Amino acid sequence: MVTSIMMAAVVACGAAPTAAEPPDSTPVVTPTPVWTPCPNAPGFECATVPAPLDYQHPQARTIELAVIRHPATDPAHRISSMLFNPGGPAPAIDLFIREYPFFPQEIRERFDIVSWDPRGFGRSTAVQCFATAAEYAAWSAQLPAGFPVGHEEERRWIDLNAELGRGCEQRDPVLLRFVSTTDSAHDLDLLRAVVGDQRLTYMGASYGTLLGATYANLFPDRVRAMVLDGNVDPTAWYDHKSPLPTFLRERSDLGTAETLEQFLALCSRAGRSACPFAADNPWATRVKYELLLHRLLIHPQGIFTYALTASTVRTALQLVHPVDAALNWSSLAELLQDLWLGQTPQSTASMASVPTTPTEILPSAAGDAWPTAPAQQQSYSGIEQVYALVCSESPNPRDPQLYGPLAKFATLRAGTVGPFWSWVTEACSTWPGEAAHRYTGPWNRSKTPILTVNTIFDPATPYRSALATTAQLGNARLLTVAGYGHTTLNNPSSCANAHESNYVVRGVLPPRGTVCLQDTPPFTQPVSDTSAPPS
Repeated sequence: MVTSIMMAAVVACGAAPTAAEPPDSTPVVTPTPVWTPCPNAPGFECATVPAPLDYQHPQARTIELAVIRHPATDPAHRISSMLFNPGGPAPAIDLFIREYPFFPQEIRERFDIVSWDPRGFGRSTAVQCFATAAEYAAWSAQLPAGFPVGHEEERRWIDLNAELGRGCEQRDPVLLRFVSTTDSAHDLDLLRAVVGDQRLTYMGASYGTLLGATYANLFPDRVRAMVLDGNVDPTAWYDHKSPLPTFLRERSDLGTAETLEQFLALCSRAGRSACPFAADNPWATRVKYELLLHRLLIHPQGIFTYALTASTVRTALQLVHPVDAALNWSSLAELLQDLWLGQTPQSTASMASVPTTPTEILPSAAGDAWPTAPAQQQSYSGIEQVYALVCSESPNPRDPQLYGPLAKFATLRAGTVGPFWSWVTEACSTWPGEAAHRYTGPWNRSKTPILTVNTIFDPATPYRSALATTAQLGNARLLTVAGYGHTTLNNPSSCANAHESNYVVRGVLPPRGTVCLQDTPPFTQPVSDTSAPPS
């Protein structure tokens, strides 16, 4: 049965053409932005940068990029700027403000750190398929929480996503063709010129690793230093021969399942005082989790259905320790124990970040650190911004009816956390836009060594993706972090920070095979890591 489903999906995906790189001779004027203090974000400066919609035709339509920077804190020893994409794909500005303190101190001292909302997202020229935020909220409220379960919910999911695609096509069909990773890589090169750097210093996390790898191969002579943290496998992203949707090809379902296994085992070993969901041993804790999810499939508790709970688990596994009010391993243990006891966790602190709809895979861009004109007040960051990028460039089955069987396949290989990763790209089956420019390799053209970084148990970008990416880049070195969670930036390692600083500031890669520890393992007190390089 699974084999026949996959064969049908191969036919449905179709072949993905490789777009040629826009000609280098195309004249693009480097703008000079006006930097002003960002409201409600002390120390940060904001600007708007015009960019060509299509770099092959720069004199045609222009879009706007919302850009933010934090100047080097030691200007007397400033080296240059470092551009940063935090992943998603998503609006970046508010994520950057939140994550700025986690950058290695020496990098903050010696670099202006610059980020931007990528084209199609957030405060830049954005894909928006509804006229107002209220209309978008009304649409998204109809989606099943987490992912669909059963024929009725599957039909509703498919129909609503088809409706979304039709709305996007009606509002701005041209924009949908020019929000690809390749287009953003050309924006990245424009921003490099805007900040006055001859060569790019860059850090990318999660999806930002794909953007970085694309830039390094489109502009192999323009990289000064590049750190890729939490790696997307570029070959898997563009693989049009596989029958699987994007994130099953990336094996994100397996990464999540492996990290969940670690969460349950470490929870048990930590005991109930440190992890409330713990049972007597790892096997008993695993059984407890499976029984809870089975119970919720039959008898939901308040808003907590089987699908919402499984999706909440997926989200929480990305962050081991608390950052602001975000879900993390500790708050997940509390939430699961409340549900186990039959207590709907309405008062749990982590409820503020429970993803009640699937649109919340997209990090919030609701902050107020950007000057907002009256015409922008109805803008919003919706899931269509993710679809506009992913669906336009990464092959996915074009038959909506294949996603239910594919979700069953994901469940067979990854358990309760599998179906989300299948259904999350179902909208691609009816998405109207196809990328005009799509770089799909080769991936080994960079003249500068690249530093890749990955935790061993990353639930979204598995360690095997880092191994594959490092091999494909060729001129790259992998720094392994023996730990958990999605990206080292959000799950800190002083050892990894020291190696990243040494590379970004001095160009010194860590020795081959270097393995760092995280500063604070799950459910424990901080530990000392002596494997960092000497200062």
